[in-house]
Amino acid sequence: MMAFDQSSDTQPGQVDGDWSGWIGRTETAVEVLAGEPMARLAATLGPFAGPPNSIPPLGHWCYFLAAVPQVGLGPDGHPIRGGFLPPVSLPRRMWAGGQLQWHSDLHIGDRVTKVSTIEQVRAVSGRSGPLVFVTVAHEFSVDGALALREMHDIVYRDTQSRSASTGAVARPRSVPVAARPMWERTVEADSTLLFRFSALTFNAHRIHYDRPYAQQVEGYPGLVVHGPLLATMLLRLASDETGRAIRSFSFRAIQPVFDGTPFRLCGRQDVDVVTLELRNHDGDECMTATAELR
Repeated sequence: MMAFDQSSDTQPGQVDGDWSGWIGRTETAVEVLAGEPMARLAATLGPFAGPPNSIPPLGHWCYFLAAVPQVGLGPDGHPIRGGFLPPVSLPRRMWAGGQLQWHSDLHIGDRVTKVSTIEQVRAVSGRSGPLVFVTVAHEFSVDGALALREMHDIVYRDTQSRSASTGAVARPRSVPVAARPMWERTVEADSTLLFRFSALTFNAHRIHYDRPYAQQVEGYPGLVVHGPLLATMLLRLASDETGRAIRSFSFRAIQPVFDGTPFRLCGRQDVDVVTLELRNHDGDECMTATAELR
């Protein structure tokens, strides 16, 4: 995962391709939520203090995993372009952020229907060059009742320079949560954790486990920590510290985090809202998030 600042200096850009035909496209999948993925998630990140047999917030990312054949993967480990998502020509695909709202809990044993719809495709010109943002809505229903709605923001970018890949961006303009946190945790993600999370989510993107590829091909200083993993850590901080269930969660990735260096998870509660952020060992803001409590 890499992040991109969608700040006001981004302008409509020109990138080859017309994706208007993909807007409104849908796909549907059905899965019975097994217990084994949650047992493996707990073994990787620690147990979640929630109701018995419930899927912890963001645990749904361990389900509905596309079983793409090996021959269907591109050089970066992502599925070859086309199919459900538009065949954007920019070579790098990353997770930029998301917004989620829970209407009810998901449970082990539930038969869940997932309907995915492409909501928007937008080309812009950012500080790092041309970008294409694709927003996909995912709705998860049990027995016809909506349980979870997720807006998933994907970004496509051009190949970047080594200096850009370190994630240097403008300093945050708002007062950081880290300057006044109620809670703080220091975490370090090693290559074993990244490999296990890739396995949990059947994610073959090579920047998360193939160090020579990440450094020599994509120019990163190390392995990139998954955006969904960082978001899960932030949300767990809010859940653990407040002891309350989560109604909604939104997060935005700003710059990448790499293995082998510590980073800080910071949070602050204001009644029913928790403001969260993640900062690397240099103090740079890497991800921001907001959780609404039930």
